[in-house]
Amino acid sequence: MDSSLPQTNNPRVVVIAVGSTRKPKLAAVREAADSLACLFGAGCAIEIVGVEVESGVNHTPLSREESMRGARLRADALIETAQREREPWNYFVGLEGGLDFTEENGERRIFLESWAYVSDGTRGHFGRSGAVELPETLAQEVFGQGIELGVAIDRFAGEAGIRDAQGAWGVLSANRITRQEAFRVALIAAFAPFYNEVVYRRSARRASSL
Repeated sequence: MDSSLPQTNNPRVVVIAVGSTRKPKLAAVREAADSLACLFGAGCAIEIVGVEVESGVNHTPLSREESMRGARLRADALIETAQREREPWNYFVGLEGGLDFTEENGERRIFLESWAYVSDGTRGHFGRSGAVELPETLAQEVFGQGIELGVAIDRFAGEAGIRDAQGAWGVLSANRITRQEAFRVALIAAFAPFYNEVVYRRSARRASSL
């Protein structure tokens, strides 16, 4: 942890700041954190703090690189806030959902992905969910016409407020994978270098010896 960041007064309380106040994102962080007792220690209380910050990218990122950048910038904004306001936050989480595309057999295919970036103020790591392919009509609205995914998916599904419920993930997977679940997977992956530090340190030592 960066020594310039304040420490929580209670060593048995771990505070995770999240760069959003969206319910699916906060619920995903809660679910992921509750499963990581090995990282936080037995008996630790985990507090989740949602703070609305700017991502610095398009409302719907249109590439993997842009989604990653948005997630990192959200976490960086939280670190700056903690330093400025002397907040005792231990981890800083940026979450970003966006699109990525590839050419396959001469055909463009566009996928929805969920990205997480987790920092302890000193080092940070990315994690990603799987990917689900967008129907061509939805892809054209978002990728071709620049319509925000949250707006387009409501119209596509004939519902309202999908972004704060099951998300586009839920619509496309018939609720077998929700937006919350996609972010949870991304978070578990992003936290891996923290809770599985022995493996990552071993990999770093091997790389430095080559």
